Amino acid sequence: MDALRAAPLAVFCLVLAVPYKAISDAGLYAGMAGYLGLSAILIVPLLWRRDWPLTVFAIISLASFGQWLTNNDPMPANIAVLVALYSVAFRCRFPWAIAAGVVAEVGVVLVIVHWQAPTFSLFFSGSILVVTVWLTGLYAKTRSRYLESLKERAERAERERDQQARMAAAAERTRIARELHDVVAHNVSVMVVQADGAGYAIDSDPDQARQAVHAISKTGREALAEMRRLVGVLREDGSDGTDYTPQPGLAQLEELVRGAGVPARLRVGGPPGELPEGQQLAVYRIVQEALTNALKHGGPGVRALVELRYAGRELVVRVTDDGRGAAAPRSPDGHGLVGMRERVGMYGGEVAAGPRSGGGFEVLARLPVPGTRAA
Repeated sequence: MDALRAAPLAVFCLVLAVPYKAISDAGLYAGMAGYLGLSAILIVPLLWRRDWPLTVFAIISLASFGQWLTNNDPMPANIAVLVALYSVAFRCRFPWAIAAGVVAEVGVVLVIVHWQAPTFSLFFSGSILVVTVWLTGLYAKTRSRYLESLKERAERAERERDQQARMAAAAERTRIARELHDVVAHNVSVMVVQADGAGYAIDSDPDQARQAVHAISKTGREALAEMRRLVGVLREDGSDGTDYTPQPGLAQLEELVRGAGVPARLRVGGPPGELPEGQQLAVYRIVQEALTNALKHGGPGVRALVELRYAGRELVVRVTDDGRGAAAPRSPDGHGLVGMRERVGMYGGEVAAGPRSGGGFEVLARLPVPGTRAA
């Protein structure tokens, strides 16, 4: 594509060379073929000046120097030196641009020597032309970088705007989720109290029990309506790619361990109890975070072991690795450990994490298992 862009310039210079030869009486180019051949050597490399500006400038400069050594007069095709100089100033680092400018200036001196007319006015005119082309290339480079920086700033501002919008949406969704929790907790509490009252009064005062049942029905309907409204708001912004598929649980642990990115094994012990979906999600996230830490901080060749042990009314989750342990640059108050503590604390459990005495790292969590018989 760059070669196609430069093709019109090359064709123009070659066409310009023909009438110049027709009116030239120097006769030092070994005929028309030699003249056109040298013109092609000077012009054709410009087709690749955008991809390899330094190489093209070197080729054209060497061809021009060979032209001077063979005592040939300058020709229109020598304008290729200025075009290549512009490309170097525009596309290369400043030291290379300086070097190219010096070479072009040496070319001006050689032309003056060839014509045996070492006048200051000729040197000044040639130098002005070289410097003008050189400065034009530098200016175009500076302007191009400035426009690129403006484009980058605009893209960054757009990303920040989108990020702020997502953060605002996430904050609003969190607020609505809190509302949903409050609505559910309040209405369920009312329903439990009414149900208890109905249970006590069902034999002694059937009318009061009937009223309590009606109150339960009314409260339940109100709670369902409010839940539908709030969940509907949460789902309205489905265009952001939010996934509403069921959250992972204990059934997905084996798949998680297999795809952890480190060699890992899953070991389950004791009679399994029935865990609510929320606690299953908490266990899944704890294991996921622990395996992620092993992958990030364990070092090369690290291996991990995930153990789930049902001990009476307690589920013990233990994730160990044989990595660098205390030598790994971990933060004891990192977001991962804070997230584990919040998840486990929500269900009345506890979690601890730290380097093992024999090397490696360990994450140990204990969660109560509701409705489980003692082993």
